[in-house]
Amino acid sequence: MIKNFLCAVLALSASLAYAQKANTIDNYYPLLRKTFIEANAFKTVAFVEKRWRVPGNSGFNESIYEVEKILQAAGYKKEVKGEADGPLTYRLETRELRQPTWEPVNATVTIEGEQQPLLKFATNRNMLAMYSGSTPAGGITAEIIYLDRASLKTADPEKVKGKIIFTEGSIGQAYQAAIKNGALGAMAYSMPAYTQPEKNVNSIQFTGVGNQDTLSHNFGILLSYQAKERLKAALQKGPVKVHVETESKMYTSKELTLLANARGTVKPDERFVFSAHVQEPGANDNATGVGTLGEMARITAELIKQKKFEPARTITFLWGVEISSTARYIKENSERAKGIKWGMSLDMVGEYVTKTGGTFLIEKMPDPSAIWTRGADKHTEWGGSVLTEKDMFPHYFNDVVLNRCKQQGKDNGWVVKSNPFEGGSDHTPFLEAKIPGLLMWHFTDVFYHTDADRLDMVSPQEMKNSGVSALATAYTLTAANQAITLSLIAELEKNATDRLQAEYELGLQAIKAGSPAAAEKHKIDVWTKWYTDAIGKMTDINVDGVTEPISSRIAEAQQKINGLNLKLDEGLK
Repeated sequence: MIKNFLCAVLALSASLAYAQKANTIDNYYPLLRKTFIEANAFKTVAFVEKRWRVPGNSGFNESIYEVEKILQAAGYKKEVKGEADGPLTYRLETRELRQPTWEPVNATVTIEGEQQPLLKFATNRNMLAMYSGSTPAGGITAEIIYLDRASLKTADPEKVKGKIIFTEGSIGQAYQAAIKNGALGAMAYSMPAYTQPEKNVNSIQFTGVGNQDTLSHNFGILLSYQAKERLKAALQKGPVKVHVETESKMYTSKELTLLANARGTVKPDERFVFSAHVQEPGANDNATGVGTLGEMARITAELIKQKKFEPARTITFLWGVEISSTARYIKENSERAKGIKWGMSLDMVGEYVTKTGGTFLIEKMPDPSAIWTRGADKHTEWGGSVLTEKDMFPHYFNDVVLNRCKQQGKDNGWVVKSNPFEGGSDHTPFLEAKIPGLLMWHFTDVFYHTDADRLDMVSPQEMKNSGVSALATAYTLTAANQAITLSLIAELEKNATDRLQAEYELGLQAIKAGSPAAAEKHKIDVWTKWYTDAIGKMTDINVDGVTEPISSRIAEAQQKINGLNLKLDEGLK
């Protein structure tokens, strides 16, 4: 009995010693690479991407329940009283939807007199615009008339009534014109250039008609480039009739949000929050975020149970509706929000880059690259408005995450880039609440939002790279000691000096091209302030609080950056 007790003590001591050893940035990587099973994440993606997901519909809810099974199998226990029920807990939140949900069932369009359908749902599952109604049983056959964008606004009801409107532009505008003028429905073509529609001739981007009338038989059909060209060619020969059959469902439902917590052992009210949105019908967007986050939650539970990792702060995993679920999580509990120290969105994190063209990116919080975008900094085709100095969000989070991703890519050649702030995903609610928030994603994806965004466009290894980097960041920050904090300060100091030197070289080039020296000096001054302010915020990293060595190292780094700034300013005269 004593022997068994001693063995247990030795085993516990060994586990704690391993955990302590693993509590360094470098040691997280082999641990995470070994434990993250990309086949698990890919299996979840395969389940989710089969389902057309709108908040509240069966595809959305089934995806949530699938992740719930992953959590249960990993050892997360459903909350009874709250997050403090145990070290690994989860909860499923339900809310009444204000309007009916929607899901497509089937659709087909055939030009009268032709055998081959113009479009069919089996091969173009985005062809039926969201919230389109169902045609009567057997479908309808009607003449189709072409209206340009200007004509939509002045359409003659006598010429439109009982027909189908076809336009090159917004399906929403065409649908509203159809409703207003007594048309049976609308067809529209609108594909952005970056999707290369003349090459990917069958791609259709999903969008909606903006109408949730459950009794309506009106429909909106989205056209591929090939379908649009076929229809225009037919119209050039004379009047054209098409046979249209659409079937969709609209019904009242509930919105689901799934949350899991690996509870912090020292400061449980401080947390790192991950979010992945479930809606949208694609594989990369965003079944990969759902699947990657599910595997991240699983291995976190495994490592905690094996005593190989212990989060001093809580790590939260959230699956729900893009932006609104994350925003609600932040806003509905002000006390909880005070403890959210970092937020990260996983959106389109598994792209097969050689097929989609989408480069892995970290979208940075607003920094001076969003004011002066030059050099290695580039906006994506998503685009972003030019920010001002008052919009800046100086913080160490940008560089910490980028460094963790680059550390993952150092050994396997994974390409990691960043883009200036653009917005549009789950990182924005964090920033709006003045909480550091970043986006992991890929762009430009030529199949973005199209029905070609399927499982064969997903890379399991890309999901693993993303998941390992994301968890290395969370583990580093939620379990940081003084040594880790000092190493992060040193990293940020180097990033700052590298950036200032790069801006100096760009400034010299700009001056030669005619830019005033004062303007170039100002850019370096703004970058200097951004980085010194960011380093100044590193007092909150160490779980045990700021120490004299940390304070001294922060001051030293700031002094070095300011000193370099003075030298570079002199060099630009």
